[in-house]
Amino acid sequence: MNLGQNWQRNWVMANNVAKEVELYAEMTVWLDTYLKDKYKGKKCKIIVVDCHSVYLDSVLEKYGIIKYYPQVVGLKIEIDVLGMVIWDNKAEIYFIEAKKTQLNLQNLGQLQIYCKLCDPEEAYLLSSAGLGSLDKVLKILNREDLLDFGSGKKIKKIKVGRWDLSKHSLDNHSVIPKI
Repeated sequence: MNLGQNWQRNWVMANNVAKEVELYAEMTVWLDTYLKDKYKGKKCKIIVVDCHSVYLDSVLEKYGIIKYYPQVVGLKIEIDVLGMVIWDNKAEIYFIEAKKTQLNLQNLGQLQIYCKLCDPEEAYLLSSAGLGSLDKVLKILNREDLLDFGSGKKIKKIKVGRWDLSKHSLDNHSVIPKI
């Protein structure tokens, strides 16, 4: 490890949360604000919850939308932050998977599988420590195709980015793919 990498690692450790769970509350607020802005004026109900210790099917059952996602029953999927946009006859879900360590392929793989099984409207992989090795995979190796999910005609992309602890928000400049 060179001097620059060592400095960066020490800075991240000193300016990071002690536990991943500390990220969930502010990410919940951020997603709630994002969805309310996105669906402003629409006749829908928006619910955003920290559900990191509860299985996804239980949460969807609690809010009466499991009927739109029967494929998740019994899969033991745990999403850190879940957004739900509910209309009279349909629902959309939004995922945030949070990390306090630099991101890696294992983190992406976990969320990729969840997305392929559940088909959320949008999914975010966010870290308060930065993109880590995913930066190389996505930028230098140009493998944004690894972010693809969705079925049918609409291919969606997982959004990967850095969570800015000082702003309690997504660092829009770090997001891949660019939004």
